[in-house]
Amino acid sequence: MNDEKLQQLVEDISISLFRKPFKHKAIFNKRLRTTGGRYMLSTHNIDINPKYYLEHGLEEMIGIIKHELCHYHLHIEGKGYKHGDQDFKLLLKEVGAPRFCTPLKTDSKKRQASLIYKCSACHHEYKRKRKVDTTRLVCGKCAGKIYLLKGVDS
Repeated sequence: MNDEKLQQLVEDISISLFRKPFKHKAIFNKRLRTTGGRYMLSTHNIDINPKYYLEHGLEEMIGIIKHELCHYHLHIEGKGYKHGDQDFKLLLKEVGAPRFCTPLKTDSKKRQASLIYKCSACHHEYKRKRKVDTTRLVCGKCAGKIYLLKGVDS
């Protein structure tokens, strides 16, 4: 799918579900990492993460488009368009849009902690992505000495 087909799909969903036209641009944005889509307040454009289409298919991408169109139409109308607003939650339910998108399988490996530290006194484990200076830091529960259990040095 290319940007032109995405634009047409967004316009079709907007007319059929919201009964209002989508008058701005919808494009694929490869730089999006942690989200399926993004509604830009300043330009009213919608960016869609192409990884979700490749990994989860058209149905997941349609859900993301519905979600972003909820932001779009509510913002244009001057209503509550943020995730916590009641207007937003009601419109999501009305059009059957998901509140959150399914996590990507390819990114789940990157998010896991690669270092595990353990307290020598209370044996509490700390999972970290970055190295910790064990000579300066102590356990937050009992102030005991911590050491690297599993990670880069093991």
